[in-house]
Amino acid sequence: MKFSEMKYERPDSENARAEAERIRTAFIDAESFEAAEKAFLEWDRFSAHIDTMMSLAYVRNSIDTTNEFYEKEVEYIDEVSPVFAEMEQGFIRSMTESRFRPQLEEKYGRLMFLNGEIFLRSFSPEIIPETQETNKLETAYQKLLASAQIDFEGEKRTISQMNPFKEASDDDIRRKAWLAEGGFYSEHEDELNEIYDKMVHLRDKMAKKLGYDNFVKLGYLQMTRNCYGPEDIDKFRKAVVKYIVPIADKLYRQQAQRTGLQYPLSFADAALKFRDGNPVPQGNSDDILNTGKALYHELSQETGEFIDLMFENELMDVLSKKGKAGGGYCTQFSDYKVPFIFSNFNGTSDDVEVITHEAGHAFAFYTARDIIPSANQSPTMESCEIHSMTMEFFGWRKSDEFFGKDSKKFRYGHLFSALTFIPYGTMVDHFQHIVYEKPDMTPEQRHKTWAELLEIYMPWLRLDGTPFYGEGKGWQRQIHIYENPFYYIDYCLAQTAALEFWVIMQKDQDEAWSRYLKLVKKAGKQTFTELLQTAGLRSPFEDGALREVALAAEKWLEDNSNF
Repeated sequence: MKFSEMKYERPDSENARAEAERIRTAFIDAESFEAAEKAFLEWDRFSAHIDTMMSLAYVRNSIDTTNEFYEKEVEYIDEVSPVFAEMEQGFIRSMTESRFRPQLEEKYGRLMFLNGEIFLRSFSPEIIPETQETNKLETAYQKLLASAQIDFEGEKRTISQMNPFKEASDDDIRRKAWLAEGGFYSEHEDELNEIYDKMVHLRDKMAKKLGYDNFVKLGYLQMTRNCYGPEDIDKFRKAVVKYIVPIADKLYRQQAQRTGLQYPLSFADAALKFRDGNPVPQGNSDDILNTGKALYHELSQETGEFIDLMFENELMDVLSKKGKAGGGYCTQFSDYKVPFIFSNFNGTSDDVEVITHEAGHAFAFYTARDIIPSANQSPTMESCEIHSMTMEFFGWRKSDEFFGKDSKKFRYGHLFSALTFIPYGTMVDHFQHIVYEKPDMTPEQRHKTWAELLEIYMPWLRLDGTPFYGEGKGWQRQIHIYENPFYYIDYCLAQTAALEFWVIMQKDQDEAWSRYLKLVKKAGKQTFTELLQTAGLRSPFEDGALREVALAAEKWLEDNSNF
């Protein structure tokens, strides 16, 4: 079914509550495993339907934030989603306490029970008011960014539409673009500070209501960390500083020499990788999409069938336009067993990475679409990001078609960015640890903390020359900090695994694809570390794992640096 034909119906909370209680009662009263399983599967279909309706509303609101109908629906869902979480908690509690749990575990696996127990510790009806208020603040943040109309080069532009100018080879245009974009954030600084401060205190209040010292513990539970904790992240963080930051700094010094720009670099100058300009996709948006389609037909029969489904059913909205929310994501409509890709093409290499990164997520859901129950269809988020980040590297096989004469620059720039992203992503996570351990910090203290972390994780940048960014306020443009606390480290853990896949690809593409497909097909049936073992990859928490991929990437970049 085409996306435009999918019917949205508001998930009425009172009707849903009655239905949830009916199913839960049937499960509790079951006198046989068969009866309990029937109720369990009925619950799975019921919750998948609610998720589908919520996803439809959010996607259609993202596509057009000025649409009053879906704006009101998202406001309603922000209000009632914690109520649905309460219903879910009730069923999960009954499931974990059931005398039929051993049979359910044997048939459907232990992991959904482990994750269910984590969810039970992360939610209570007590925190519904704070969750509702936080949801409203997240929507307000999205609307604020979507409202941006930045005067630049004679036109009003969205944040996404500024990106090509922020990478321009003309120093004057590029620096002015960073100033103009930073000016938007500076203009709304008080509002951004107020939204975030309220979020931090609401999340801290939730944590304390649930008996935790601060939001860090609750944040980990909300991210369903089921095989590692803060001590593992701290170990990873130290390895990033030890192994990745020095190589990244060396690469940026080389970039400064290559572009003839002053080191340490300003934020605006760090965006320019090559003096004659960063790689730009050839052709228009349709050309990029068609080349992406060809890529998936080459990779495998499964990926070919997947991409045909996406095109035939309008399951992508990728063009940037006025009123459209920023960023990009992949979601799914479980009732229809299909994924959906949302993004904002902007004329940079990011457009190609959308058709690989977000489609990596989408392919993983497509592969798992028939798995029952739906809890087993998707792993935790760091594992999901392996799907997407590794697919970016498989996209290299079409880099000549995507970029033409710029294909060599694209491959170099992509690997460069993949490696140097890890310090930034780790810094985002470190910043959040500090903020939630000290929730009463002032906005100025948060800016100061960000600036101090920049000196540790990104020493190639100088904190001057670019207002807003150079003032330690750049964290306010990172959507995940507002909307998805503690998510960002997942990208870094996944990037480490994706770089391991990249190393394998350099020797044997078929072997890399075989291992990748094996990991994807496990879907949500294994933890992050178990999935890595399935694919024969090292854990990023192991001593030397980061060092190995960093050295391999550094050598390749040195060998391919002649432009």
